[in-house]
Amino acid sequence: MVQNTQLQQFYIPEEQSIYLLSHDDAKKLKDWVALCATQLRQLGYRDIELIGKGAYGFVFAGRLVRDDGTELEHVFKFTRINLPQHLQDRLEDEAHILEQVHHPRVPRLISYQRARNQPILVMERAAGLNLEEVSLREGRLTPRLIIRIADQLADILRNLRRENGLSGRPIVHGDIKPSNLVFDAETENIALIDWGSSVFAQLDANQQFVTANVMELMSDNLQQTNARLGDVYFIGTEQLNGGLSSPRFDEQGAAGTLYALASGQSCRFGHQAIPATSLGLPMEFARMLDGMLADDPETRRQAGDYYLAEMPRLARTVMIDLPTPPVAPLVPVWVRASDQEIDTVVYSSRKSFLREEGAPETLSDVNDVQLDRYYKNFMQGMGETEKAFLAAVSRLGRYPIEGGLAVRWETDGVYVDTSLNLHDPALKPAFVRAVNNMVNLAQAIYRKGIFKSCLFNARNTLHVDRDNADQPFVVDPGMRLHYEVSAAPEVEDETRVHSYFEDGPDPEEFLVLPDTIISALEALNNIHHTGMIIFEALPRHLKIHSHYRLLDPEREPEFRRLLDVILSAVEEISGLGISGFMKMPYKDTRFFPHIERLPESYYPRNPRVSQA
Repeated sequence: MVQNTQLQQFYIPEEQSIYLLSHDDAKKLKDWVALCATQLRQLGYRDIELIGKGAYGFVFAGRLVRDDGTELEHVFKFTRINLPQHLQDRLEDEAHILEQVHHPRVPRLISYQRARNQPILVMERAAGLNLEEVSLREGRLTPRLIIRIADQLADILRNLRRENGLSGRPIVHGDIKPSNLVFDAETENIALIDWGSSVFAQLDANQQFVTANVMELMSDNLQQTNARLGDVYFIGTEQLNGGLSSPRFDEQGAAGTLYALASGQSCRFGHQAIPATSLGLPMEFARMLDGMLADDPETRRQAGDYYLAEMPRLARTVMIDLPTPPVAPLVPVWVRASDQEIDTVVYSSRKSFLREEGAPETLSDVNDVQLDRYYKNFMQGMGETEKAFLAAVSRLGRYPIEGGLAVRWETDGVYVDTSLNLHDPALKPAFVRAVNNMVNLAQAIYRKGIFKSCLFNARNTLHVDRDNADQPFVVDPGMRLHYEVSAAPEVEDETRVHSYFEDGPDPEEFLVLPDTIISALEALNNIHHTGMIIFEALPRHLKIHSHYRLLDPEREPEFRRLLDVILSAVEEISGLGISGFMKMPYKDTRFFPHIERLPESYYPRNPRVSQA
């Protein structure tokens, strides 16, 4: 059972790449997507594309040509067909609440319908890209743009606080985050989408019950939250811990979103090490944002009130986009254009030391698929900065990158070894910012231990299936471990060579590999190369993830032979679990002192003078 728990942790927090699914699961997914597309074509839509998927369903987009020749773009939400009925019913709840929302920055509901017993939610499509995609391309968004987005978001929240619809209650969106905000670059307008976590509020902003019905006030229903979880990377403490639903939930989602966009992160957790006051924002706005993210509930409440009341005034501040010099990477980043599609996946091990000793498991009774995937087995029991560090490593995997990293915390500071190969030069500025955030967060962690992470291309993953756990895994005759060859200077100092076996067995990996494979890895260790290999053994499915680059072309025959030996010994693998080995080209360790937080940095009072 321990092994099964560990296996749940393997690819977190992202949705699994289709290249990591077994053949049967990948076929089911492709068939299901094809079925949804067929149903939409039957409804008269064309140019159908899958634009998103999550724990509960799939989202498609398509065009509808009307009789007068005009075109409409719509979005369609399908629930996963294998979900329990009460989860499938959520789509109808979402349609009901969205119908009550009338705001120019909220795409409206078109219809809720069923096709062959399949519920489909149809909405207008907002123009542009979601802000998580924009953030990944751009890195930190400019202070001017952050203020513009913050003003529009405050306007939406004020609208949701008004009594809406037949229920006469405020509406809580429940899942405000960058990927649920669509940004139109031409107009710089945002649209709030995905109302799957929305509910009618139980409490108002002053934490008073929202009901005029005395009998309802006396009922047990007001003692149990109706809130849905939302994304744990952005929601606030009250929502995460199952508090009664309130408009304050969305204030917290907005604060986490604005902070993430301003800092170039994918979560809210980094605010203690990288505070909003260090991000070059206007001083008043930065201090307000830090207040909204503060640990103290009263400070959060006051800052939230200030945000909604003062944002129209703050938005009138004249701001320009100041020129920003290129950011230098704190650790080496190599850019190597690739003609191969890169579908990056991150595997991180040795995380256990980042957890607080004896931390209470306050969420053990919350039954939610997103919580299980993103949080319970991954970050629960960690401090905020430790969570932010792991999220920063995961963010690296959103780029077309291969390689690895090892971070070692000692009393005197942090030692970082990396081999990061980015395959799209246009993304380098944003990627460098993501890497630097990771290093800064590591500097603010005061622990002793080592963390390792491999970043590999899921398209190179090999899959071996078997009928049951008692049978051996048998590799197809034509199967080969992928590798590349590139000449590199010989390492003169042998002590700089990085070893597969530097830190001993990983305490978080439970698969014991056969001696044949270990012996081949020992022989590979003496050939100058960079790479990693991870074996993930499930009851009926083995995945072999690898990334190899040979740096000594003269030894290619021996290198290829050892890789073949490893594959041929796969049938000797017994047991379940994960085992992985990583080797960097050579040691180029960078040292960083500990920090408490980054220093203050604000947008200038007179930007035109500072630019002169």
